[in-house]
Amino acid sequence: MARQKGKRGQIIDKGNGTYLVRVCIGVNDKGVPQYHNKTIHGKKGDAQKYLTQKLRELDTGEFIKENKILLKDYLDKWIEIKKPSIALKTYDSYQKVIRIYIKPYIGDYPISKLTPMIIQDMYNKMTENGLGSRIVIYAHTVLRQALDQAIKWQMLNRNPCDGLTLPKRTQKEMKVLTQEQAKKFLEACVYNRFGVLFELLLITGMRPSEALGLRWGDIDWENNKIILQSTLSRVGKIWELKEPKTKHGRRTIPLPPEIMKDLKEYRKNQLKEKLMAKETLNYEKDKNKFKPEEWEEKLNDPQVYIDYGLVFATDTGKPLDLTNINHRYFKPLLKEAGLPDIRLYDLRHTCATFLFAKNVNPKIVSERLGHSNIGITLDIYSHVLPDMQEEATKKLKDILF
Repeated sequence: MARQKGKRGQIIDKGNGTYLVRVCIGVNDKGVPQYHNKTIHGKKGDAQKYLTQKLRELDTGEFIKENKILLKDYLDKWIEIKKPSIALKTYDSYQKVIRIYIKPYIGDYPISKLTPMIIQDMYNKMTENGLGSRIVIYAHTVLRQALDQAIKWQMLNRNPCDGLTLPKRTQKEMKVLTQEQAKKFLEACVYNRFGVLFELLLITGMRPSEALGLRWGDIDWENNKIILQSTLSRVGKIWELKEPKTKHGRRTIPLPPEIMKDLKEYRKNQLKEKLMAKETLNYEKDKNKFKPEEWEEKLNDPQVYIDYGLVFATDTGKPLDLTNINHRYFKPLLKEAGLPDIRLYDLRHTCATFLFAKNVNPKIVSERLGHSNIGITLDIYSHVLPDMQEEATKKLKDILF
């Protein structure tokens, strides 16, 4: 058995084209040398090349000791450390994509053994199993974030997610109301408990989560404006109000007098609900007056109104559940009015489409929607732009000829 020795590393010829590369990576607290071992199958030159690479990594500080932690265990640790810095809804969606998609495919691999080919194979299998591009790309985003952190924690020296081929992103089908349908929709809203909420979504183009996070203090009654500065995130019974992700999310939107009038009427009805309650409490002012168990009892009492200051709330003041609003109020409204079956989010798309149809500057539309840059707006509503180009050509023709 031949050995090629060096001060910090050696190559041991095991025979039959097999070589053991040993690299001294330091000593432990008791002064005992610690080694990195790697078996190379091939030529002696391959073993020498590996030894040279590891010695160079030691010299530059890039060497990372092979970690045996399994990916599934690492992801559990990473997501809990990540939890305080992300929104509740984001945390929940990260957990789901890790549990449902990443762990079943590659969770049992040690993170140090992950290669681009292993991860690419996972993406290919996800696609073959009928999963949409959005899910595959989202799984990639989460996994890449987690492994980027592993590099910062010196558990990896490269990210195996780099340079992979992802499926082409497919845009969800966008459904919008026509002008006539929109007028019919607004007429139907008059008879719906949350009709004002639906009106706001259509006229402002705000996201449903922004509307549910709207508070009475965010309304400028004197100047007919609303200030969007929080969103409602909800996972099961747990909810939280969060600031927008970007500075563009915080914005002011003017409202027509008709909507302001409807908001005032809606507020009167909400005040009546408070008066009908057995007891009305203000969340900010009264929560510290009770012991935790007493306050929990108040929260669960259907006859106690807890005022969170929200514009849109249940009949006991609690934040609304979007799924409940959709199935109990929005979908029935569409059906009874004979309107197309659209999503709540499509009211936002309808608003943007109407503005583009009236040749409103794309920059203005982008600011109204709260997009972080105009490129996002133009990409989402690219189907509307050809009509605008034709209109622009007609205007130039009138000017020049």
